[in-house]
Amino acid sequence: MVTSDRLLRTTAVAAAIGAAGAASALGWRRFRARLTANSLVLNETLPVHSKWWSDHAKVRGELLYVAIGDSAAQGIGASSPDRSYVGVLAEEIRAITGRSVRVVNLSVSGATVQLAVQDQLPRFVTLKPDVVTVAIGANDIAQWDPAAFERGIRTIFAALPPHALVANLPFFYFPRNERKVAVANRIIRTVADEHGLTVVPLHTETRHQGIPGMLTQFAIDMFHPNDHGYRVWADAFAPSLAAQLVERFPTPETAAPDVAPAVVGGDA
Repeated sequence: MVTSDRLLRTTAVAAAIGAAGAASALGWRRFRARLTANSLVLNETLPVHSKWWSDHAKVRGELLYVAIGDSAAQGIGASSPDRSYVGVLAEEIRAITGRSVRVVNLSVSGATVQLAVQDQLPRFVTLKPDVVTVAIGANDIAQWDPAAFERGIRTIFAALPPHALVANLPFFYFPRNERKVAVANRIIRTVADEHGLTVVPLHTETRHQGIPGMLTQFAIDMFHPNDHGYRVWADAFAPSLAAQLVERFPTPETAAPDVAPAVVGGDA
């Protein structure tokens, strides 16, 4: 009887575990299906954002800001293209310098480092930008090839002016991806140092957001940032950008005051 009861309990537990596992698998499949559907919704915004940036590239400005990047620079997931980190930084440039800004956003959704070399770099070298931001490489993590990544980064960084700001890769949350990101960010740091470029700590800024950031700063596909997430990206660039702008484009408010030399000696 004891053996029979134990067998029944064991069978019941196994059945419960199996049912829970099946429910969990069903829930995961539903979650994945919802993310896929949400991704398709965001895909419909790709041509909208691309056209918006293309149209705004025609607007004249006293300063030229050029961005190299992928869908994050396009602002996919934001409520509007100007809520991307590129749009936020363009407003920062206007506010700090007091000058109008033309923005040429060369980014392409889905771009890898190699695709940026092929598609964006030929257009970039024809321009003479006053401000440059580069945030590229997140799409390389899926099909990770460190040698190809470094070749591409070296080609891009060699074409940049000394004042360009280059971001490292953002925080990817999951250990398997983070191991690849660590290698990518070491490559970015090494090559940037060789060219005297400033590295923007995007990884640190996004990692500091923690689990709340994962829950509140991503769009419906749980991959692209939302408006809040793009503000975090802009915040990673902001200190280096502001320091550079104040130095290179001083205004009466930001210029260092002239200090009259002290008079030594002479009659009282």
